[in-house]
Amino acid sequence: MATGETNLNTLIKNMTPVLNEGDYVYCTTTSLNNINTDDIIAFFKEQEAVTLILKKETADTLNLEYIYIVSWITLTIHSSLEATGLTAAFATALAKENISCNVVAAYYHDHIFVAKKDAERAMLALEKLSK
Repeated sequence: MATGETNLNTLIKNMTPVLNEGDYVYCTTTSLNNINTDDIIAFFKEQEAVTLILKKETADTLNLEYIYIVSWITLTIHSSLEATGLTAAFATALAKENISCNVVAAYYHDHIFVAKKDAERAMLALEKLSK
């Protein structure tokens, strides 16, 4: 199994952000019983509840409440879970543009969720960082 890139300069230069289609939301629930796991982008079990990231349409169908509509950006480089500095670099670049980001590090890629209204500016900031 490949372990991914660890060199920060290579990661930044080749992160190649992609804006996924659609609107996404963060929701909470205490039970996953009525939710098809194929519809879940990500979930995390916290002490208070389960946090879900779903397509907005899925949350609407399930009557799950949300307050924040986001866009999903994937950094397509296979980054190592042990890589140091990538999250700090892109979070700083986005912060300089006054863009909040929520990050999910999965095995192969980093995923950034930004307010829907900031998606295009976030893509520009990330592309600028990689140059």
